[in-house]
Amino acid sequence: MKRIYLLLLIIFGIVSLPSCLVEDEVPAGDNDKGPNLAGFEKTRTTLAGIADGTAYDFDIKVNVIGPTSMDLTNDVTLSIEADPASTAIEGTHYQIDNPTVTLTSDNNYLGFIGLTMLTEGVETPLEEAPVLILNVKSATGDENVINNGKPIEITFNFACFSSFEGEYSVVTTSSSGTVREWQETITKIGTEEYLTQRVGTWNPPLNPDYGFVFTNACNVLTVPNQGLADMYSNDVYSHSAGSYDPETGVITIYYTIWFEAGDNTYTAVYTPL
Repeated sequence: MKRIYLLLLIIFGIVSLPSCLVEDEVPAGDNDKGPNLAGFEKTRTTLAGIADGTAYDFDIKVNVIGPTSMDLTNDVTLSIEADPASTAIEGTHYQIDNPTVTLTSDNNYLGFIGLTMLTEGVETPLEEAPVLILNVKSATGDENVINNGKPIEITFNFACFSSFEGEYSVVTTSSSGTVREWQETITKIGTEEYLTQRVGTWNPPLNPDYGFVFTNACNVLTVPNQGLADMYSNDVYSHSAGSYDPETGVITIYYTIWFEAGDNTYTAVYTPL
């Protein structure tokens, strides 16, 4: 009798289990519900300009994204303000050209905040790059759109003019003690922004047209965070500021490559050919 009773309990449990699972499922229609978010497209960026009195204009992208953003029709107005924690000074390092912007369905709810980098009276090199933190103060116009609450951190690179373009002999020393030598070409791709390109074939094969990007701030060289050879997911970034010797033309860059097994640090010395 006990065996029959236990068997009935087991059968009842198996039959009732699917119904419990079904009740715990979230209705598919609920996945489309929730507010759309308005704010900056990026959370961090660097703007560069040579400190020669020129005012540089930049556009900071803002947008609306979310589960029903494609169904919106109302205009959405964003109001922008500087965070008090910013080290950049308004009127000295920057000015905000339009602290409000209206996003429309005709433009797919994309827009730009105009920002001007000021260099008049700025003496380089600076001990520390000024940082502007912008917040979205409000997002109005549609009840289904709210402020995403994420600020953007903008670093101003007040640069001195440089010309590092050319062919170099490169010697790298890794933290594991491995020393390698090859040739590279350095090309200027932006305001005090450079790209290294290996001459010949990488071993193992990497993107043949790409090394890494570095920036110059009055002979202080930095490798901003980027993917390895613009091809792999390994992070590449500076762990220490590099330098340029104007007398010899020698460039020294320090960088780290993140590997799952552990980071490797490198010292790369570029000697002009």
